[in-house]
Amino acid sequence: MLSSHGPPAAVLNLVINGSVTVILDTRIFDEYDAVLHRKKFAFPVESVDEILTFIQREGVFIPPLPVACTVPDPGDLPFIEVALHAQVPVVTGNTRHFRESGAIVMTPAEFLSHRSRY
Repeated sequence: MLSSHGPPAAVLNLVINGSVTVILDTRIFDEYDAVLHRKKFAFPVESVDEILTFIQREGVFIPPLPVACTVPDPGDLPFIEVALHAQVPVVTGNTRHFRESGAIVMTPAEFLSHRSRY
């Protein structure tokens, strides 16, 4: 989400407006924290901290069940475990690592399109 416009920003707005709930575990939260604070993105620290505080307060933290699948990046496994356990999609800009996981995987644009059908 490098732009304030476009599908990733629209998904974030749905989260902030309470239309979509983030389902996660502590590993995913820690990943969000690390990625959003990376210097290469240059996101304002105050904005990142506000978003993380919101997710920590309003998100639903679940203890995922381990799953038996292999993924190219072991760091993606928490997202798959949570998605399968909670029966929710993984929404990501990088879908290729998740396609063989058994989880439903959508880009932000696909998520917005799927969501608007209801």
